[in-house]
Amino acid sequence: MSQSISTSRRGFLGQAAIGVAAALVATAPAESQIVWTENQWKFPEFDPILHSKRKVRLVAECNIIADGEVLGALRNALNAMHYGFAVPMNEIQVAAALHGAANLINYDDYIWQKYKVGEWFKVDDPETGKPAVRNIFYPSKAGAKLSYTSTDPNNPGSAEMDTSVQGLQARGVTFLSCHMATEAQARVLIKRFSLTAQPEEIVHEMLAHTVPGVIVVPGVVGTVTMLQSVGHYSYLKVV
Repeated sequence: MSQSISTSRRGFLGQAAIGVAAALVATAPAESQIVWTENQWKFPEFDPILHSKRKVRLVAECNIIADGEVLGALRNALNAMHYGFAVPMNEIQVAAALHGAANLINYDDYIWQKYKVGEWFKVDDPETGKPAVRNIFYPSKAGAKLSYTSTDPNNPGSAEMDTSVQGLQARGVTFLSCHMATEAQARVLIKRFSLTAQPEEIVHEMLAHTVPGVIVVPGVVGTVTMLQSVGHYSYLKVV
């Protein structure tokens, strides 16, 4: 799995991101809910992440799916911090802030099948060799109960080598879904499939199909800023 990782924030909070958000607001119908207020999302679930007192805090931002590079980067970060720097796992707090195409990693098989996400973002299912109609990034090869075959961190059958969302969550990673990205993707789906549904109908459907443990935040750009400025998180961008 190839990775290109930059710790620079250049461009992330730049005019491009601001322009995309402004364009969405400007073109959205009056009934849309692009902008969420504090009482519209599960802020109480996010607050402990924001104010985490753990020794090492990292937020990793990603907006591409590719081969799931962000998941491999998260695994590597956990292993390096724990084994390389001897940081106890209960002193590590990691948040995966996904938006753009990567936002779809947060949604279950129903969404992937109904809206042909694999075909849309050119993600093939390794079991079929065809465009994925299931979220291939969520389930662990160790099964739902995470029954790993080895305790050797270098063994492919260990928890330390698991790059699934399920496996990473078990190691303490919190996945964040971008509400603004979901709004934008709903509008793309309407055009892509010539749907008669209103954008908010698609959004509500998608929000009902997040994978377990995901926290939907108002917007990733603002959330990462809050994690950095309020929570004093280190920042990693995976591209």
